[in-house]
Amino acid sequence: MKPLEGVKVVDLTTYLAAPTTVRVLGEWGADCIKIESHKGDPARTQGAVFNMPFTDDENLAFDVANLNKKFITLNLKTEKGLEVCYKLLEEADVFVTNTRTKSLVKLGLDYDTLKERFPKLIFAQVLGYGEKGPEKDTAGFDVTCYMARGGVFGTTVNRGDAPMIPTNGFGDFQVAMALASGICAALYRREKSGEGDKVTIGLHHAAVYALSTGLISAQYGNQYPKSRKEVPNPFNNVFRTRDNKWVCICCPEYDRDYEKMFTLLGCPEMLEKEQYRHCADVNNNHLNKDVTDVLDAAIAKIDREDLMKMLKENDMPCEAAYEPLDIYEDEQAWANDVLTKIPYPSGGKIMPTNPVGFASLGKPDYVIGGMQGAHTVEIMRQLGYSDEQISEIIASGAAEGATGLKPL
Repeated sequence: MKPLEGVKVVDLTTYLAAPTTVRVLGEWGADCIKIESHKGDPARTQGAVFNMPFTDDENLAFDVANLNKKFITLNLKTEKGLEVCYKLLEEADVFVTNTRTKSLVKLGLDYDTLKERFPKLIFAQVLGYGEKGPEKDTAGFDVTCYMARGGVFGTTVNRGDAPMIPTNGFGDFQVAMALASGICAALYRREKSGEGDKVTIGLHHAAVYALSTGLISAQYGNQYPKSRKEVPNPFNNVFRTRDNKWVCICCPEYDRDYEKMFTLLGCPEMLEKEQYRHCADVNNNHLNKDVTDVLDAAIAKIDREDLMKMLKENDMPCEAAYEPLDIYEDEQAWANDVLTKIPYPSGGKIMPTNPVGFASLGKPDYVIGGMQGAHTVEIMRQLGYSDEQISEIIASGAAEGATGLKPL
């Protein structure tokens, strides 16, 4: 039995964070139905933004957040469209959305309204800036709420450089897993209490939480952003190798590893300089840049593969700073099902898997849902509508059947 087998989820989501939450629930066994407006989830055409092709048959930019779902198209501003939605919610255990609260109120799909109609329903919402405050209704995206306002850009940059350029959805996918955990906790509580609950997560809040170490230490003077030339432990840093690649070294016991490090790197002169041997002295006397400069010069003479082999053979933790194409070739990633291949017309395409595994689950299924409205008729039949009623509702514009991608 799958962990969430028998759980029914209604998905009113767009873009990445919230829909990915439902993708994960589906992989864990939940029955997931996604509601789209006639315009469709904008993510269906995000392939253009991700520099990828997108068609009805092959649309990884959409599928990465929408596997294992069925799709129904409804106009929730119409009486019949909302009626179908309420029928779905009558049978649902969880409702997931990232629609802003003020819009949900207009639709009659806000938490207070749904709590009265469906007291056992778990209402889960991704927010930009949280439920309160002057910006609670401000539109929010990963790059603005999470990366910028949440402090990631300003904290993780090498001081003096431009902020990092992350892949799209860097924070969204982390938020998705956090919301999935909250939903599971709410479902467990409902088993005990018989009551539904409201589960929320803000992109902004999630980013600040991820930066906890920086946040708590800044009040004691540990200020960010930092320069890699001034890190407290020069052996915990990133370095560029002779073949113009980056490697990360993480040897937290600087004093213990000092002699080994500079012996391996061929720097005998450093073994004679007592002022550099102890991390406390390096920091107290602001010698961090001196040590880092020596490390930079030595590592710049070694190819990354050779450096990695030398350090790992001497039990000194290090890793190559992989790029996506490197990860495709990572034996460790494939051995642990970090990646999977999804069949598409052009061949198997690599997609990351969600990082939580269950002994009871094995490898989850990855089902491509198809085009917008692909399951509208099927779902409405399951809700008790006759074919005649379905035809009338579709003709009225309250619902829509299978529809190909709309031109940009």
